[in-house]
Amino acid sequence: MVVEEPGFLERTRRRLTRTGDAALKRFQRHSPELPERDAKRLGDSIDRSVDPTTGEMVARAEAEEIGARYRTLDETGRRNFFELLANSFGRDEAEVEKALARRAELTAVSNPGIEPDIDELLSSERELRRALVAPREDLFRRFNGLADGVKFVVDLRDDLREFRKGDGYPPQFRAMDAELRDLLSSWFDVGNLELRRISWDTPASLLEKLIAYEAVHEITSWNDLKNRLEDDRRCYGFFHPGMPDEPLIFVEVALVKGLAGNLIELLDTESPTGSPDEADTAIFYSISNCQPGLAGVNLGNLLIKQVVSALLAELPHLKMFSTLSPIPGLRSWLEERADNLPAPVAAALADATWVDDPVRVEALKEPLLELAARYLLTAKRGQQAQDRVANFHLSNGSRVERINWLANPTPIGLERSMGIMVNYRYVPEDIPRNHHLYVADGEISVHSGVRALIDEL
Repeated sequence: MVVEEPGFLERTRRRLTRTGDAALKRFQRHSPELPERDAKRLGDSIDRSVDPTTGEMVARAEAEEIGARYRTLDETGRRNFFELLANSFGRDEAEVEKALARRAELTAVSNPGIEPDIDELLSSERELRRALVAPREDLFRRFNGLADGVKFVVDLRDDLREFRKGDGYPPQFRAMDAELRDLLSSWFDVGNLELRRISWDTPASLLEKLIAYEAVHEITSWNDLKNRLEDDRRCYGFFHPGMPDEPLIFVEVALVKGLAGNLIELLDTESPTGSPDEADTAIFYSISNCQPGLAGVNLGNLLIKQVVSALLAELPHLKMFSTLSPIPGLRSWLEERADNLPAPVAAALADATWVDDPVRVEALKEPLLELAARYLLTAKRGQQAQDRVANFHLSNGSRVERINWLANPTPIGLERSMGIMVNYRYVPEDIPRNHHLYVADGEISVHSGVRALIDEL
């Protein structure tokens, strides 16, 4: 459920179009690679922006200039920009040690009967908190005041995380990544977000983004999109007031009778539109994160809970809430164990034509369903499920309800998980307990029918 983000050049082009012509002309004489001479001048501007003695209006004006300059940089220039922030605007360790020493002095009283001065103690705590904040964090916060500032910071973190590939992500970059994640987590608190229903009457510009951002099941045409927005379908997105035209994450829902176990049937554009009044089940079949810069900012669980509430408010007769989800890590897990798998399964990993042979399909059904169940319930990374989609839903309080054979026999479905999909069911009254057991102890809530697929755990 991760969006395939646009390439660097395309992202750069889009952002440049949001920069005023006047601002661009001011920087035409500067190199997009941000050489040392330009970096020195930019560093001076950052100094003025984060200096606590600088007036707020001047500091914000400097931040605006820095943001405009950043938008003109190419990939090399952006790396140089982040290195400038890492090397010159990180935390001052000497100030941290000084603040720690002062607090230690106040609390290390030789006479146990003498209490430290409370005002002095609180003052030392404030000094320590200030010392622990890197100056670049003040710059990140000032960017919020720019036009499209929230989106700018989200994209800034996306650019930073691009350097994770290879050996290009030093500890200082990881520290900045964490600072930006924590900052964005505070900005994107659920109280600041708006849940909107997306329909066929939604402006075309937003519908185009829905098509572009769909990361789970590609929207192949406008007719496909229209089918996903019919009366027996729902689509909801989270939006932030600082990014009113940019969805953060969206979920697509099908209103059906009973638990859906076949994606092809669920997305069939030729099937008749059902009546939402006759549906008893809401199937969450696609959840897409639209902003790579918000990786690690947990929005999905909030979205699911609010969508369930919205659906119940509109359709109180709904009895079941479930996903129809891929198992994206299954195939690679099987390939790692190919030498120890039954021969028909190992052969199927190397030859996708098995899906066209009814005899092989029948022979593979039992062993592959058992292996899928074993993967979901026992493959762990620490206490968490190894499969990222499973971990997402289990941490949100769902249970593993049913594993569906050949639910998605398309090439991508076979490539992801041998065509197998899984239902994660959300039972509202069980969500808190399931969440706690999974997060605290790694215990996975599972339907007895799925557990029965495994001979011995």
